[in-house]
Amino acid sequence: MPKYMFRASLAAEGVAGVLTEGGTARRSAVQDAIETLGGSLEAFYFAFGDDDVVGICELPDDETAAAFAMETSASGRVSVSTTVLLSPEAIDRAREKRSGWRAPGA
Repeated sequence: MPKYMFRASLAAEGVAGVLTEGGTARRSAVQDAIETLGGSLEAFYFAFGDDDVVGICELPDDETAAAFAMETSASGRVSVSTTVLLSPEAIDRAREKRSGWRAPGA
């Protein structure tokens, strides 16, 4: 199953929600949502900096990952950025593929 990293920045209302509910409650809410979509949550961390939350999960496909990101961001309390994660084995397979592309002027 494909893996995804979600990075989230919380709006003021989102931070207030974490202060009210607690961090473990937010992790549970995310885990429940991911599992409802047929996936699994591998990691969930709060962070300092531009991202307030980082999560890594498996989901069935890109459309499901997009659905989760859109639904989450639509709340207005969090802005989500999604990164598709590739295993070293997937990169090994990718390096065998060639398109014939050439640089401009080459």
